[in-house]
Amino acid sequence: MDKKPAKDVEQSLGLVKFISWSSLAFILLINLFLSIFLSNYGRQEVLSKQKEFARLLAENLNHQIYQRFTLPTVLGFGRVELQQPAQYEQLEKVITSTIHSFHVMDLRIYDFDKRISFATEKDLIGQTGYTGEAVVEALDNGKSDFQVLSRTGALGGILDFTPQPGAVILRTIYPLRTERPMSSGAPAGVIMGVLEITQDITEDYQKVVNFQRIIILSAVASSLALYVALAVIMRRAGRINAQRIQEREALERELQQQEKLAGMGRVVAGIAHEIRNPLGIIRSSAELLLKKAEKTGDPTSRILAAIFEESKRLSKTVGDFLDYARPKTPRQEDVDLALILDQVLAFLESKCEEHGVAVVRDYAKGAIIRGDKDLLYRAVYNIVGNALDAMVMAPAQSVPPGGHRLEIRLTADSNGVLLAIADTGPGFDPGHKDKAPDPFFTTKDTGTGLGLAIVKNILESHNATLTLDNAEDGGAKVEMRFLKKAC
Repeated sequence: MDKKPAKDVEQSLGLVKFISWSSLAFILLINLFLSIFLSNYGRQEVLSKQKEFARLLAENLNHQIYQRFTLPTVLGFGRVELQQPAQYEQLEKVITSTIHSFHVMDLRIYDFDKRISFATEKDLIGQTGYTGEAVVEALDNGKSDFQVLSRTGALGGILDFTPQPGAVILRTIYPLRTERPMSSGAPAGVIMGVLEITQDITEDYQKVVNFQRIIILSAVASSLALYVALAVIMRRAGRINAQRIQEREALERELQQQEKLAGMGRVVAGIAHEIRNPLGIIRSSAELLLKKAEKTGDPTSRILAAIFEESKRLSKTVGDFLDYARPKTPRQEDVDLALILDQVLAFLESKCEEHGVAVVRDYAKGAIIRGDKDLLYRAVYNIVGNALDAMVMAPAQSVPPGGHRLEIRLTADSNGVLLAIADTGPGFDPGHKDKAPDPFFTTKDTGTGLGLAIVKNILESHNATLTLDNAEDGGAKVEMRFLKKAC
């Protein structure tokens, strides 16, 4: 059989699978890229707003300190000296009233000596060594700086579902300036020091993290849904493709077999027809001569017996060929399968007794079907005969303790009638079970391989099915199911 079309189909399906999985991988990468891009964009936007709010806070604090502390202090005391408790308390009051609702964790003011002149943590006042590059840059060049610091990092923030307060902070470095000249000739906006404001933005940052989680989970969920859908489609396509390939191969085998058998049938039918008449003369003549020789004790009786038996076997073979090549159209009449079973077993009763085969009959009269009595008799006879032959020819060591047994059961239900025939022989070879009904397939030395093929044809013409299997406790089991509606 030419398997090139099936191979082409498999290659086409393989190409479709490759394109499908490649497309899925591309979609997953795009989804991942978009989720990362959108989440980062959202995070940057929120952090940008936080920095803008921090700038406004620093500017407001700068304004409040200048208006409510610096100017009054200079006018009242002549100079700012935070070592004086009164001035420090006034500055503390101004700063506290300004930052009380902005989640400020720490606030420091550095002077030009890079010393902490004010701090919400009073233990740090007067100490040095806490200035970083951002503070130095603010003192020297008046540049502001905003730093977002996270204890867990970006990935850790996504995985941390219960962040502690202070997990993410925003540190603002802002030059503290005068808003207008304090003396004649002094330039506006003179740097007086540097503000360092540390704010806890964990709660607001967590909203950004939740947004990132939603985007990532949406991307993962959609990708997973696409994967599952594609996997289901590919699996279903694979099953459908495999099924169609099997059906196509089976159809091709059947067509080739039918063509082969059709040609063979025409040849065999012609030859068998020509052989049948002279073979009948040979058989009847041999039978007549054999009877005369047996009466007279002629020593040629053994040769005549051999000729007669071989002519009978050859006549049966020719009949099988003709029956298979030219199947009869079955008559449609009411047939009781129980009566057919009785006739078959009555004919084979002596053979069963001779070889010690016990027959178990589990059926009753009244299993009526529509069909041809003669053809059904032949089908049942072939199956029962094959079962007996299998038990008779089985090795002696394989005989069950209670001897061989032939079980015949007949059951009727709403779907039709089921005839089951089981034996205790060697059973079907698993490798031959599917081939057994094929024409000319046989495991017997003298068989034609047409017995089960003829049975199958007879059953199909009666809208029935043939099932070959092995029984659980050993031996072969053949089932013939007759549906209610006959063809």
